Amino acid sequence: MAVAGTPKAVLFDLDGTLVDSVPDLARAVDQMLEALGRSAAGVDSVRQWVGNGADMLVKRALSGDMAGLLNGDDVELFPVARDLFFGAYAQANGRNSQIYAGVQVALDRYREAGMPMAVVTNKPAAFTDQLLTQLGLAGYFSVVVAGDTLAEKKPSPAPLLYACEKLGSEPASSLMVGDSSVDVAAARAAGCAVVCVSYGYNKGAPIAEAGADRVIDSLAELIV
Repeated sequence: MAVAGTPKAVLFDLDGTLVDSVPDLARAVDQMLEALGRSAAGVDSVRQWVGNGADMLVKRALSGDMAGLLNGDDVELFPVARDLFFGAYAQANGRNSQIYAGVQVALDRYREAGMPMAVVTNKPAAFTDQLLTQLGLAGYFSVVVAGDTLAEKKPSPAPLLYACEKLGSEPASSLMVGDSSVDVAAARAAGCAVVCVSYGYNKGAPIAEAGADRVIDSLAELIV
């Protein structure tokens, strides 16, 4: 579905949509793996693994594949690996992450128009708040729904519905802006329109095949 005219509220994914956070995530993943006596994964692999929350990222790093299925000793190792990752990422978060071109223009334009805006991400709240603050983005959003805000995360529609409720906007009048099939699935289930950026993280698959209402190359293409 597509919002007819200007949306009443806009919900933004964070990693891969507003911010390229892979350099910091990869640094934390590699520190975790090296602490466990394993080879570093590298930026390219981590870029494929991002999008389903921190726990799944750790599982994918341990298993070395997208499924993130743990076997044998890795099942018992997961809590240790998770703690190592969280500790490393707390230090790395925001250091080398960058706001994508066009993001500031779009956010400024929406703020000037009085548009209610939220971040809806699968990143844990502690890291979400830290990253938004460090990059000077926190002031744009009156609502932040993180991966551990609710019992469910995207692709469940629950985080989007919660954000719409907090913003006072009906889902059918709201726009989700993301970068992956996870965002599209969540938006469809919530009844929101969805626009995806072409530059983000979609596990290596073409975002054009995800079924968004529109694919854009820059958030500056969003028009109020």
